[in-house]
Amino acid sequence: MKLTRTVIWGIIIASFVIAVYLYPQMPEQMASHWNAMDEVDGFMPKFWGLFLMPLVLVGMYLLFVGIPRIDPLKHNIQKFMKYYEGFILLIIAFMFYVYLLTLLWSLGFRFNIGQMMVPALGGLFYYVGILTENAKRNWFIGIRTPWTLSSDRVWNKTHKIGGKLFKVCGVIAVTGILFGNYVIWFVIVPVLAVAVYTIAFSYFEYQKVKG
Repeated sequence: MKLTRTVIWGIIIASFVIAVYLYPQMPEQMASHWNAMDEVDGFMPKFWGLFLMPLVLVGMYLLFVGIPRIDPLKHNIQKFMKYYEGFILLIIAFMFYVYLLTLLWSLGFRFNIGQMMVPALGGLFYYVGILTENAKRNWFIGIRTPWTLSSDRVWNKTHKIGGKLFKVCGVIAVTGILFGNYVIWFVIVPVLAVAVYTIAFSYFEYQKVKG
């Protein structure tokens, strides 16, 4: 765990160092958002284009570290802490990767940013599946519905199947690279379908337990 936290802080510090180093080279307006057709449709001033993401990384990390401290079921989070810390590292690394893509674009490199992000998203979804399979009942992490939070049995069954489905989402997302500008649908549709399915699944499982 100590190594994981060291790597996380290394990424955060690296983001600030890169921002300072590249500041003189960046245009006054930096691309900040791309639409589904891979066209830039949003810009922000150079300062925020460089330093917003590093600041967000700090805020995200502090939030993730604080969750196990304030959760009423913090003892359950300790049971899967190694998976949780792995997720923190992965999400910080993912955000850093997105940050690097935006910097490269502003430096004049051109590529399909959606296709560049999809492999990272696929890996993230797959690990979310691993985390979900191992998560124990708590108020912040996992598939939190009124029914999973009311029963350990419903929580465990929902998270076992939800974890497997999120892994499938990761594989489907990566497959979407083969379909050009339609890749975004291979990311969004499976995740939404899993979200709806697991909510419904938890409800019906709870009715079985209640019955």
